[in-house]
Amino acid sequence: MTRVKLWSIAVPAATVLVGIVAASFVSPEATALFTGAAAAVAGFGWPYLLGVPARKTQGLVLALVGAGGVAAAYFAPATAMLTWMPGIVAVGVGAVFLIQLLRGTGQPHRLESTIGVIAGALVAGMAAGWVAADRLPGGNGSEGLISAGAAAIAVAILISLIPLADRITAPIGVVAGALAGAGAAALVTGLPLAAGAFVGVLCAAVIVAVRRLVLIRDDSPGVLGIIAAGASPVLALGTAVYFAGRLLVP
Repeated sequence: MTRVKLWSIAVPAATVLVGIVAASFVSPEATALFTGAAAAVAGFGWPYLLGVPARKTQGLVLALVGAGGVAAAYFAPATAMLTWMPGIVAVGVGAVFLIQLLRGTGQPHRLESTIGVIAGALVAGMAAGWVAADRLPGGNGSEGLISAGAAAIAVAILISLIPLADRITAPIGVVAGALAGAGAAALVTGLPLAAGAFVGVLCAAVIVAVRRLVLIRDDSPGVLGIIAAGASPVLALGTAVYFAGRLLVP
């Protein structure tokens, strides 16, 4: 079997990251449009990554969850930008169960398909966090938040490409992510250094963990699966970045 190459996962991850950062310098509308499109593509590819049955139908559900969650974050009141996200994810979960019921009894891999695609619904919905972070007022450090998160993710992606054991790359990636987050906070006003370092550790830890998951897989999930594998962790970190900012920035 053909194993997944780390660089093939890094390309879609870096593409989504650069797109989110570039869009955030344009407007919240641009961030919502790009993130919504990326979440829809990653959501559609998630069942292909898992290799479960009914890929197209379940992928369509996840694509709608991702795009819907981003739209909800954009149109929601500024005081509760992620309030509607759990409801959208819940609707997606209900749709997944309905698909499994319509498949009939005795179908193969039903449990794996249900659990895996439900996880995908949550991941797709969490992409809304990037839009919510971009909509935060300047006093809450929205520019610094996105910059710190993006810097840490970028550094962690680069370190993950180093062909060394996880016990070496993982701690290096986390430390480098903390430094990158703090450095970005120092360059962009509105985010304390400690908060930037925390965001950096959080983002880098997720990326280096995904590296391990990629390395232990012994087959390739195809193009759509590879896109989902690279884009999904970056998109999901949006919610983590948003809540970190709300908790840490006065």
